[in-house]
Amino acid sequence: MIKNAKIGVVVLAAGASSRLGYAKQLVEFKGKSLLQHAIDISEVMDFDSKVLVLGARKEEIERKIDLKGFEILINENWEEGMASSIRKGVLRSQELENNLDHIVILLSDQPFVSRESIEALIQVQLDKNSQATFSEYAGDIGVPAIFSAEVFYDLKELKGDQGAKKLIHDQKLDFEIVKFELGNFDVDTAEDVELLKQMEEE
Repeated sequence: MIKNAKIGVVVLAAGASSRLGYAKQLVEFKGKSLLQHAIDISEVMDFDSKVLVLGARKEEIERKIDLKGFEILINENWEEGMASSIRKGVLRSQELENNLDHIVILLSDQPFVSRESIEALIQVQLDKNSQATFSEYAGDIGVPAIFSAEVFYDLKELKGDQGAKKLIHDQKLDFEIVKFELGNFDVDTAEDVELLKQMEEE
């Protein structure tokens, strides 16, 4: 129970990191992997359900992380794209806690996500009684994001490589945004990893 609401979290970590050539979920920043960073932040926030969606390289990733109460959900259809992981993650979250009011969706490759940035999303979502609240960075919106139970069905209908923000274009979604500086920095290439190392040393 967070702020008198039942809130679950889903961490999406099923991708193959094809451009990088190895598991970006395990790239280290400030002494821990990016995925472990997302797990550790979630672990201290008292979410009512915690689901980690793995797919490609699942055995290697599972060996190298501390789950801290997360349930692992294997997405065998990870090659379909992000939508399949969102569908499965939302469904499993509802199975674990059938009265969830909201679900937070995180990625496993955003090194600068913080407890404060997630708490800001939750606060705006609850204050505005919104269907969704997205992070805004570099002129775009995306995850981390939080969704109310009103749109769980729509999240479970996403297809292909569609992210959750597709809901904005498909229907009249009542949503808010929260600024998240550096939210656009994720790890997809060797150049990203090198830049991350340089930022670590600053």
